[in-house]
Amino acid sequence: MQPQDSGIKTWQWVVTVIVIIVLIVIGFMAFGGKGTPAPATNGTATNNSNNNVPGANSIIISDQYPGNVVYVSSVQLVAAGWVVIHSDNKGQPGAIIGETYVPAGINPAKVTVTSPIVDGGTYYAMLHSDNGDQKFDATVDVPLTDTNGNTIMRVFHGSVSAGANIKG
Repeated sequence: MQPQDSGIKTWQWVVTVIVIIVLIVIGFMAFGGKGTPAPATNGTATNNSNNNVPGANSIIISDQYPGNVVYVSSVQLVAAGWVVIHSDNKGQPGAIIGETYVPAGINPAKVTVTSPIVDGGTYYAMLHSDNGDQKFDATVDVPLTDTNGNTIMRVFHGSVSAGANIKG
């Protein structure tokens, strides 16, 4: 005796499941993750620059061992620019204590600072444009911003626990 055919064959179930999965993926891509991003304070910052290229300009930096050098893990720039290190001024970027020119593309960066990074100190790594002369001038090489007008920067701290591999 043969089992009775239920009318829906196995391949129809497989096709139905695949269609449902595809619809879920499309729905997630269209509607998922589009909320307002929280302000970044540490780790990776990826923001859009003034040229409105998504993810074009970003900076990755971790806490730094005290010393005179700041190591930036990765800088991504559409056009050549600057990584500028600021000291802290009551929770906001303060005086510029170092800068380094970075070519377009994805590159690591090393910034020598004029005031040493100290254990427990708060600092800001900020991306600036370059007016084409490869000489930093804070009045013309302005901070890069995202499409919402937020400055592209990362907060980091001086820390003896940052590790010997990132000593400055």
